Amino acid sequence: MSKKQMMNREWAVEAQGLIKVFGDNRAVDGVDLRVKAGTIYGVLGPNGAGKTTTIRMLATLLRPDSGTAQIFGHDVVKEPQLIRQLIGVTGQYASVDESLSAMENLIIFSRLLGLGRKASREKAMELLEEFGLTEAAKRPLKHFSGGMRRRLDLAASLIAQPPLIFLDEPTTGLDPRTRNQMWDTIRKLVKSGSTVLLTTQYLQEADELADRIAVIDQGRVVAEGTADELKQSVGTSSLHLSIRDSEHVQHARRRVEEVLQVKSALSAEGGKITAPLTDTNQVADLLIVLREADIHLAEVSVQKPTLDEVFLTITGHKEEGARG
Repeated sequence: MSKKQMMNREWAVEAQGLIKVFGDNRAVDGVDLRVKAGTIYGVLGPNGAGKTTTIRMLATLLRPDSGTAQIFGHDVVKEPQLIRQLIGVTGQYASVDESLSAMENLIIFSRLLGLGRKASREKAMELLEEFGLTEAAKRPLKHFSGGMRRRLDLAASLIAQPPLIFLDEPTTGLDPRTRNQMWDTIRKLVKSGSTVLLTTQYLQEADELADRIAVIDQGRVVAEGTADELKQSVGTSSLHLSIRDSEHVQHARRRVEEVLQVKSALSAEGGKITAPLTDTNQVADLLIVLREADIHLAEVSVQKPTLDEVFLTITGHKEEGARG
């Protein structure tokens, strides 16, 4: 089967019951994943959740103790050599030689992958341009910023134009501007026909990029779906009210709870009331009640739950993002 035929399969990744044990630690404890070809799939999880261990098994870098996994229909245990031709893997730190320039690094990687001297130079120049590194092409890597190193690492993983790319926390430690540039690059990869599976410590990153998200905690998938589905799974909308006069806050809060028939929350600074909202039509009723009570609002908004709230609800702790 050709690479093109493999890429035309519906599922890029299918994993069932993956288990990996290190001593007394069940790092991965029965993970199931299905990643549709041509999509971005995000894996979220707290420190030590099993994200990186799962990626390493799928990328044939670790052998599962139990369970099965296929990449474009090919078994990771029985056909590792074939799978390595179909994937690109980037880690949390740039896997390149610091004493060489960006151009030299990419040429070496290209030659190792079987490209000729001329083709290697052409591929290196093409990737440097794509990743905005042309001006720094001859600069030694020790003078690169963290964002430049990360872009070069990703460029190196794309030399063979793999149909499936594993990105393990690709923007950790990057400034917001560089992170946005990386997001644009990742979107381009999918538009050009690749499938991307990424782990991330940034909830916003999963929300921005991923077509579907798996939340992993203690080695298991505890939730899976689109960002909107995950948000809907932990509740509906939230009503946020800012009261103009601080003396009216408690009065307003009682009115909110009476009209909406829910418990409300007060912000730490005491000026904002937040309450769950099951029916947005109730907002109109509440505004009338507040006006009749001569309570003036500085601001009112209805918002969906954030992915941060989802994560906290599902796992019971905040995402601290390290290298689980």
